[in-house]
Amino acid sequence: MTTTAEPEAGATADPVLGRPFAALMGLVAVAAAVGAGQLVAGLLSPASGPFLAVGDAAVRVSPQWLVELAKGAFGTADKPVLLAGIAVVVAALAAAGGLASRRRPGPGLAVVTAMGTLAMGAVLSSPTFGPLDLTAPAASLVVGITSFRRLHELRLRVDQAPTDAARISRRRVLIGTSTAVGAGAVAATGLGAWIGRDVTGSRDEVTAALARAGYQRAPAIPATAESGVPGATPFVTSNADFYRIDAALRVPSLTASDWSLRIHGMVDRELTLSFADLLARPLVERTITLLCVSNPVGGPYVSTTNFIGVDLREVLLEAGVSPAADQVLSTSSDGWTAGTPTGVLLEPDRGALLAIGMNGEALPPEHGFPVRMVVPGLYGYVSATKWVTDIEVTTFAERQAYWLQRGWSEKGPIKTGSRIDVPRTSVGAGRVTVAGTAWSQPIGISAVEVRLDRGPWQPADMATEVGGDTWRMWRAEIDVPPGEHTLQARAFDANGTPQTADVRDVVPDGATGYPTVSISAT
Repeated sequence: MTTTAEPEAGATADPVLGRPFAALMGLVAVAAAVGAGQLVAGLLSPASGPFLAVGDAAVRVSPQWLVELAKGAFGTADKPVLLAGIAVVVAALAAAGGLASRRRPGPGLAVVTAMGTLAMGAVLSSPTFGPLDLTAPAASLVVGITSFRRLHELRLRVDQAPTDAARISRRRVLIGTSTAVGAGAVAATGLGAWIGRDVTGSRDEVTAALARAGYQRAPAIPATAESGVPGATPFVTSNADFYRIDAALRVPSLTASDWSLRIHGMVDRELTLSFADLLARPLVERTITLLCVSNPVGGPYVSTTNFIGVDLREVLLEAGVSPAADQVLSTSSDGWTAGTPTGVLLEPDRGALLAIGMNGEALPPEHGFPVRMVVPGLYGYVSATKWVTDIEVTTFAERQAYWLQRGWSEKGPIKTGSRIDVPRTSVGAGRVTVAGTAWSQPIGISAVEVRLDRGPWQPADMATEVGGDTWRMWRAEIDVPPGEHTLQARAFDANGTPQTADVRDVVPDGATGYPTVSISAT
């Protein structure tokens, strides 16, 4: 609690701050706190930024139903929505703290202290916590308290000024100070974010290294692998359009030179690999479709690209995996974990990668730069660890990965599925082209059928198959009379087994059912 100076001669006793300034004072002080924390985090430990640390903690403690509700409602915008919601709550608390401090700074200081303490707790609870991580929230707390005290004191000095001239002079100081604190908060936040995320130079170096490398190229994708239908999904997804679903509010900012991978646990010899070690190994390019377990039936969270990397099976064989191990637990730089069945990774033809490139360039930061895991045939939650820095060979009985702790299933094999891409809304009555994609890793798709209004199934024309690890495009021509209609599709795997009609939610191991599109024909 701070005591104000005795009123000067002629000043009114027990002054009360105006409501607009009081609320603004709280907002500016908390903004300064956030900016200071972000700047210090960017310089010392990007993961310790207090604002994002609170968001990460909220993700960790959220019940599974709430996580899936957010994904369903906001899709890939769930993270910005969460951060925006936290910002609104923080702003409301800051303004309320200011309003409660119109006479004395105590209530506002208590609010600032409580928020700073919460940020410290969020940083302490992080799975990647280190002692240095406390520096950023500590800086936030100090700056927030100091700013609030100073602004409150300056405003009282304005109100207690003995003359109009003195009041004007002090008001100028107050305005200048408030403006400087606010501008400094914005600048510090932006600078801290830039420092903490800029890996452009490192990515450029890796892209250049890939261009020089003599890696084994993936077979060329024939033009006949496309459906040829306007508006249909292209066979290869661009890096910009590749779906992103993960638990990271802050994209980790590891550079290639700072990265290393430890392989340990139930192995004959522990390995530690640098990025240079990966580049020195045989590199291979493989065309692979990745699918998120949270993808609803007919949903968008599936993409295909040309990954470049090192064969993960060869690395594990070099380490010498114990026959008793049934899980490879991979950990990202931000502490997220995935448990992959050891037997799958050791299959000679599975083609799992420690990937360092996508479509001829370094991985984008949001897709795992500098290194991620890619395992064909398994949903990403058990296989596709981005920013991977640790691999422990263990058992499912000994260790539980992130999503397994939250009620998802252990193994996560991708189910046979399909999607209708064209049409999506209105069409002209008559002969209508229907097109889409289907997948059944790792064996591939043999056929797709479509139907209108739950009528007889009609076979689709299949595009050229690229491989069992990728999706396959299809198209069909059907007669559609005027009116409202429902289109459905079903795929058959390479053995002729159809995708199931049973409707199930994404939890615990992926959604099932026929993709359905409602259209209007005129």
